[in-house]
Amino acid sequence: MHPDLAKARELLDADDPQGAVRELRAVADDLTAAELAPLVARLAELVGIDDLARAAAALAAAAAPTPTAAAPTGSAPTAAAPAGGPVAPGALYAYGYACIEHGLSELAVPALRQALSGALRGEGAPEARRRLFGRSRRAAAEVNPRQVLLELAVALEDGERHAEAAELLDGHRELTGDWPDRYLLAHNALMAGQLDRAREAFDGLSAPDETWRPAADRIRRTLARAAAVPPAGPADLRGWHHVLTGGLLATRSPFGYDAGMAGRWAYLQGGWDDCRLGLERLGAILAATGRRPAAVALLPDRGSRALGLAAAELLGLPAAPYRPGTPDALVVAYDLNEVDPELLEQLHERAPGELLYEHATCWTDTPAVSADVCGLLVQRIVAPWEPRMTVDEDGEVSEAPADGRPAEELAREILAASAEPDPGDGSAPPDPLEELERFAARAAATWATGTRDRIRSAGPVRSSRFH
Repeated sequence: MHPDLAKARELLDADDPQGAVRELRAVADDLTAAELAPLVARLAELVGIDDLARAAAALAAAAAPTPTAAAPTGSAPTAAAPAGGPVAPGALYAYGYACIEHGLSELAVPALRQALSGALRGEGAPEARRRLFGRSRRAAAEVNPRQVLLELAVALEDGERHAEAAELLDGHRELTGDWPDRYLLAHNALMAGQLDRAREAFDGLSAPDETWRPAADRIRRTLARAAAVPPAGPADLRGWHHVLTGGLLATRSPFGYDAGMAGRWAYLQGGWDDCRLGLERLGAILAATGRRPAAVALLPDRGSRALGLAAAELLGLPAAPYRPGTPDALVVAYDLNEVDPELLEQLHERAPGELLYEHATCWTDTPAVSADVCGLLVQRIVAPWEPRMTVDEDGEVSEAPADGRPAEELAREILAASAEPDPGDGSAPPDPLEELERFAARAAATWATGTRDRIRSAGPVRSSRFH
């Protein structure tokens, strides 16, 4: 077994599959599929994923060293037995496909790369059969190279390796078809920030059928936003957030900018102040875009209700429980990942004039719908009413209990808080209100249009994250 797999093996021995997955993901790109497969088979058996266990075991068996006869007694040691013959592309593809199906796309990439290479060389195809009068019929390939190519592109996309996926698809145009092949090229080029490549690929697509029409509409709107409000550069978080999601980002993190965060938060122990700041900036966005909601729509979870009540007070609007389809409503959420999924389904289609505000948007596990305005982008936030860590004057750390007060009292805390931005650690560029207002005014024509699609990727602006 490869020495890079020792830690993963230890974790499997300790019945820690999640830890083993983290280790396997960390080393997958440096190893072959055959080296990974035995541990992946053990992992799959441990958690009860039968199809992946079978595919990984079959791949490991196909790649196992060829048995050799025992050396005579007293003879010199022989060299290690060579590995088995080339693994058929079909076995590699079956294993890679199973990895993708079970959320292990990083482990699929080495196998699918090898499968694609083998399929292009015709490896694994059955021998041609002789026909009458000695003519032979060309044997069909064991796996279709195009099929392998698309699965490899999907695996790279799942890992947000969009530039690699776009380069892969662009480099094999002789294999690709129309839909979904070149759509995948356009999509991954967009997520990599390659606007020219995305436009070229999208313009070359035929009219989609009903299955692909929503995807085509999403790409068309994305390219329109990029043309109307081009991002200022590869590090323009607010600009790329608008291009890809259609939303407006109210604040950027002032911490860790030059340590890989680029305007996002990894962990934030949220407070009343950041709630108030987000709402104040929401008001500025509404003014800059000329939008005036008729009322605030209150979602039923306590945090969202508290934030909605505070928003209604600050903006001078009436508040009422959310009713799907209500025109000109401002729907307010604290964290959409905490909202009832059935309500989120209702928010995917936009009611006339409806706007959706989310205070804390998770950028590593994005919600089912993209908000029209995001207060901040964070991987893990502790809401001010949740249990939290505190440090006393002597440096002792303890956990403060949850704040169980009703939403109305929490709203008063938000209204009493300061809206002054945190100065941060000095690493981030300034994020003045005036800059946000100018951006919102420029984006007004392409903002808050179409469906609220989920965008799973962080896009071209990368940030450090917990694993």
